[in-house]
Amino acid sequence: MSLRDWILLIVLSILWGGTFFFVRVALDDIPPLTLVLSRVLIGSAVLLVVIRLSGESLPRRADIWFTLAVMAVLNNVIPFTLIFWGQTAIPAGLAAILNATTPLFSVIVMHLFTSDERASPNKAAGVVLGFLGVIVLVGPAALGSLDTPLWAIAACLAATLSYAFSGLWGRRIKPLGLSPTITAWAQLTVTTLIMAPAVAAIDRPWTLAMPGWPAILSMLALAVLCTALAYIIFFRLLATAGPSNLLLVTFLIPVSTILLTSLFLGERLAPTHFAGMALIGLGLAAIDGRLWRRMVGTRAG
Repeated sequence: MSLRDWILLIVLSILWGGTFFFVRVALDDIPPLTLVLSRVLIGSAVLLVVIRLSGESLPRRADIWFTLAVMAVLNNVIPFTLIFWGQTAIPAGLAAILNATTPLFSVIVMHLFTSDERASPNKAAGVVLGFLGVIVLVGPAALGSLDTPLWAIAACLAATLSYAFSGLWGRRIKPLGLSPTITAWAQLTVTTLIMAPAVAAIDRPWTLAMPGWPAILSMLALAVLCTALAYIIFFRLLATAGPSNLLLVTFLIPVSTILLTSLFLGERLAPTHFAGMALIGLGLAAIDGRLWRRMVGTRAG
């Protein structure tokens, strides 16, 4: 990757790592469903301005909107709701570590449901290592030795599984010939339309007290920086660096989150959380394969 790609990758990891940080702050005053709706509504509005300024036209065909609607459910509605709900009970750093298991589930989903992305030996080894890390994370909560609700961990892991299936469904989007900005905007718009009735029925936000400024600013940062801007950077990197290099951001997101929450929120993770993160990191490295190939190449040389 070029120096510019590396800089964008680090910025993206900070933005997405900041997602868990800003969610943690906003949840003090804003319910999870309302926070999801606020994120996607504002993010959609920002991207629509970008689209209008660039002169792009919006999709009109029903089959395109159906494909994007399913993608919105798998990539936004389900995971955003589950992660925000889980973060009401677990530290932001732990939620970020659990989110890093997305590539592990992706390997399994692609292996089971595709014929051209079968799991290689190094990917299979990576999945085993990664899930050993999950066991280390979940074990103490399951045994009751840590004050970590098992349901919150399960919610975050279910969100990563939904992300994995969104990757599978996302293979249908490329043939549609849509620009990355249009794809991102459409997903956020559909998510807004789905979440609005649920929020009105469950949270009834008009009856809630006015959030404090920390929650409001966190909500805006979550929508504008961690959603709209992050989507633009993500798709730019996807085009210039490729999906394999983008996997590197998965290593960096938990680090960004842990640094932010430890510095500004005083969160402290248990030793088992770091041990689990190390195993998941080894699993991701095995799935990526570059470190192994470099070691083999060095020995051969």
